Amino acid sequence: MAVVSKRSNPVQEFESLLRDIRAHRFAPVYFLVGEEAFFIDKLAEALIEELLPAEERDFNLVQFYGAETTPEVVIAEARNLPFGAEKKVVCLREAQQMKNVGNLELYFKSIPETSVLIVCHKYKPIDGRTKLASLVKKHGVLFESKALYVSEVPAFAAQYASKKGLKLTNEASHIMADLLGADLMKLTSEIDKLAVNVPVGQQQVVVEKETVLDAVGMSRVFNIFELQDALVKKDARQAIMIAKYFYKNEKENPMVVVLSALFRFFSQLMLAYYSPEKTASGIAAWLGVKEWQVERTFFPAMKNYSGVKVMKIIGEIRLADARLKGVEAGPASRNEDLLTQLVWFILN
Repeated sequence: MAVVSKRSNPVQEFESLLRDIRAHRFAPVYFLVGEEAFFIDKLAEALIEELLPAEERDFNLVQFYGAETTPEVVIAEARNLPFGAEKKVVCLREAQQMKNVGNLELYFKSIPETSVLIVCHKYKPIDGRTKLASLVKKHGVLFESKALYVSEVPAFAAQYASKKGLKLTNEASHIMADLLGADLMKLTSEIDKLAVNVPVGQQQVVVEKETVLDAVGMSRVFNIFELQDALVKKDARQAIMIAKYFYKNEKENPMVVVLSALFRFFSQLMLAYYSPEKTASGIAAWLGVKEWQVERTFFPAMKNYSGVKVMKIIGEIRLADARLKGVEAGPASRNEDLLTQLVWFILN
């Protein structure tokens, strides 16, 4: 069977597999794994849509969630015969939350011809050296859903908009990327909203930057978690934009709350370096958080920030808090200056 993996462009990888699905070139097993949830969800939807007509889904589509089931239950269901249809589809969502997910390798001892198993494993890749990965590559499709670089987002936005009958100008696509970052779920949702007003049958309605600013920019609401995510990824443009947004909307984002949240996160990050076990489960137990939080947030942050840098950041947050309260007030006395200078210190 085909293996879709490690190709040059994440969007091309996605489109290639989607074309195979639309052409009904199916494999018995699909492992959709990686950082970008948008590609995983869209491929799973396409598989279900193409494999089963709507009238057959009540009896032949079974969906599980990783935290609520076991590999053995999924395997047993996938080996059951379909009811009045050619295929049964078993979809395991949030597989990253399943304990002993590696035990799914037992399914490959006897793969039924009458079932298609779809595994959605978000936010991290599967270890290609495992027996499970090898079996998937041999018998099915292993799709690595890689996140887009920020520089790739404008082109993706323009391409997606084109399919919806919209033509984003170059400035519009870049502003949309600036406002929404690399979160493709939010990006495509906003483009879908813009496309609602496209008259039926009309093609390529031009969307200027002013339209994007009015439709997306004015309604865009940032939160502390997005600031934290931008800092983790060292996305300077997004982090500074959010800092300025917080200043302009200080009533909803009190500076003392923002500083407290940043202090809490970087303090936890500092503790992560001292975890006796440096695995996701070890750090999660040490910090009292979920494993997916370690994989999605703490591991990338530990890669981008040294322990020494984190100690300095914590000190700088304390200093910003003191200045906010009027202690050691210097040139950066306004809240906007305090936060933007703190963000630049963290990123550099």
